[in-house]
Amino acid sequence: MILKMEFLNIEFLWLLVLIPLLALWYSYTRKYKSNILNFSNSAAFSESKSFITMIEPILRIFRMIALMLLIIALARPQVIDISTRTKNNRGIDIIMAIDVSASMLAKDLKPNRLVALKDVASNFIKSRTTDRIGLVEYAGESYTKTPITSDKSIILRSLKEIEYNTIIEGGTAIGMGLATSVNRIKDSKARSKVIILLTDGVNNSGFIDPLTAAELANEFGIKIYTIGLGTNGMALSPIGIDSRGKFNYANAKVEIDEKLLNEIADMTGGKYFRATNNNKLKEIYDDIDKLEKSDIEEFKYYNVQEKYRLFLLPALMLIGLEMILKFTLFRSFI
Repeated sequence: MILKMEFLNIEFLWLLVLIPLLALWYSYTRKYKSNILNFSNSAAFSESKSFITMIEPILRIFRMIALMLLIIALARPQVIDISTRTKNNRGIDIIMAIDVSASMLAKDLKPNRLVALKDVASNFIKSRTTDRIGLVEYAGESYTKTPITSDKSIILRSLKEIEYNTIIEGGTAIGMGLATSVNRIKDSKARSKVIILLTDGVNNSGFIDPLTAAELANEFGIKIYTIGLGTNGMALSPIGIDSRGKFNYANAKVEIDEKLLNEIADMTGGKYFRATNNNKLKEIYDDIDKLEKSDIEEFKYYNVQEKYRLFLLPALMLIGLEMILKFTLFRSFI
């Protein structure tokens, strides 16, 4: 709710410049309005002024204040109470399919690819205030981490919990991750259905061909945005596990099947992106955020309260008071 003061006829406020001019005029002409008698010697008269003479200028003050209040009243001051309501007419359902294979621990993004992704994806989820979002994890196989929901706290908590583990079979089954995502969103009644598929490798596992899954997505009207995550060239990547269960790291060549990711995106009317660093990854999610917008209607309700009476009534009272004083207490000055 917003309270806003406005003037309907604001041009009348320009008349306020007359007030100081009128004050100067009264000051200049005051000595010519007094009745004067000349005496050769005024020593017999008291030099003190009468109380009535001293307060006589109050009439002019009343007149100027009344004029100022009348001008403000003519400008029609109004207090406008604005209430705003939004209605999401056509929402978007989004599945974020996240690669959680061991290569996502590579350190070409800081502190590693998976943590960098979670940070950026978290901000993306927070920005989609009117959409429903779900999460799918995949490596050598895939499963639904969180079904589509509008409860952002659940999604953010689930995203935070995503980490590399040995429970899921190793490898990168892009087709499996995509198929699981399609299955989760295909029956959605939303205006727009979107899958954001992120991977840092090539399809080397699973029994579903990625292009077959993409064709299925296209049949259900699902748009796929694909993101290849990893720097160009070499990256410090996990290559094995030592006796303490810790990963050994060494520089390894970054291999992303960009041709496949481009085909998947093109087939469904989406777009392929390549994220080579943290800033680029953030820019990609910002771009997707701009490309996929929900239709939101905003309704504003106005309640107008006229406030000119607050200025008009005191002005009329001052004019009335001035007339009473002028024809009673100050009638000798007329």
